[in-house]
Amino acid sequence: MLCILASVNLKVTMAIRSMNPATGEVIKKYSLASDGIVKQAITHATSAYLEWKKQNFTNRSKLFHQLAEILLQNSQKHAKTISLEMGKPITEAIAEIEKCAKLCKYYADNGKFFLMDEMIIKSPNKAMIRYEPLGIILGIMPWNYPFWQAFRFLVPTIMSGNACILKHANIVPQCGKNIEKLFSEAGFPDGVVTNLLIDHKKTSKIIENDAIQGVSLTGSEGAGSAVAALAGKNIKKSLLELGGSGAFIVLDDANLKTAVKVGVQARFQNAGQSCIAAKRFIVTKTNYDQFVELLQQEVEALKIGDPLLAETQMGPLASVKFVDDFLSQIKQSVKKGAQLIYGGKRQSKKNAFVTPAILTNVTPGMPAFNEETFGPIAAVIKAEDAKDAIALANNSKFGLGASIWTEDEEKGLRYAKQLHVGSVYVNGMVASDPRLPFGGIKKSGYGRELSHTGIREFVNIKTIVIN
Repeated sequence: MLCILASVNLKVTMAIRSMNPATGEVIKKYSLASDGIVKQAITHATSAYLEWKKQNFTNRSKLFHQLAEILLQNSQKHAKTISLEMGKPITEAIAEIEKCAKLCKYYADNGKFFLMDEMIIKSPNKAMIRYEPLGIILGIMPWNYPFWQAFRFLVPTIMSGNACILKHANIVPQCGKNIEKLFSEAGFPDGVVTNLLIDHKKTSKIIENDAIQGVSLTGSEGAGSAVAALAGKNIKKSLLELGGSGAFIVLDDANLKTAVKVGVQARFQNAGQSCIAAKRFIVTKTNYDQFVELLQQEVEALKIGDPLLAETQMGPLASVKFVDDFLSQIKQSVKKGAQLIYGGKRQSKKNAFVTPAILTNVTPGMPAFNEETFGPIAAVIKAEDAKDAIALANNSKFGLGASIWTEDEEKGLRYAKQLHVGSVYVNGMVASDPRLPFGGIKKSGYGRELSHTGIREFVNIKTIVIN
């Protein structure tokens, strides 16, 4: 792989620090790539694409199987990097690496079939649909699932014959470097994956570069809006996976104990830093009080501590600067009438640990209802009945995922169809699965990742007619 940061012939500027949010210590310092390095990377990626697109699916599949094996052989090593850079508990980090390996195997086994030529008309003329790569695709990836979300972009995009430039979040520089190295170790040609440590200004210039044919972003609503505008101005395909304010709907006939246990995992895994986390617990009034009681018992039992310890269930937030946002959303919601019944405190100014929070009496108009709460805050909302619960769930500018809890499967399906989101899980937590399309509507973005739809996002769907 082209090691962007190893160049000694081009000027660089020291700017990036890898920090441990559990201790506040600086792990390592890195340099931002200069204009020269960026130009070199794009040139190299262009050459790599021209050769890579000629590779048949058998060869591509072999490399992805090798990548999966390398990931699994070194899962502890890469999981530790995740835990050190952004505070994810080590057990969750290992699961993230294993999920990346599963993704590689999925597209290695199925990519060929998802992109096979399709004969649409057989006579008297012939007409077919052919899927061809576009070129170089830029991926702007977040820090909260630093391996999974990068792989979710890279694997199908590369399997379809494109080359990729990865602009990873600058608080996880080691993860970005390691991802590039993994593709190299698996045998992918140099330049097929290039990791660049760059700022927003250089990212914008890359999007404007004629060599770039598309951009995929997973991140905030603001970042998505800016990238989409720039991609649109330059007439380039974009895919956005943005924020969410997922509703966790508990109906009268739900199994409360199970719903609470799953709900705690759905809200507090990764310290609540997930776009598809259960952020708004909408509970019908019949079960409201008991649900809150059980929820508090489960949250109080969470083991918070060193993310490198196997018993830790919740680590710190990914950065000390995120703590202020966490506390502000709680404070502003309480001002508007919410009740903080548990947690919501900073543990130390030296690290990013916080106590998980439970807010009750949450209503529309509060930050805990209207905004994406990207931290361990459970907002509990009382609904009059099932109809009111669905209306409250849909009362959001976001539309990524939701879950419904009921013992009646037919009822669950009926209400699932009424929710304005990209994914609905009945009696389960929202998750991403390589086999299923993933993405949102409204302010949660557009386009789909994963499954057969995801691998077709950055291809030319070409029609060929033969008379």
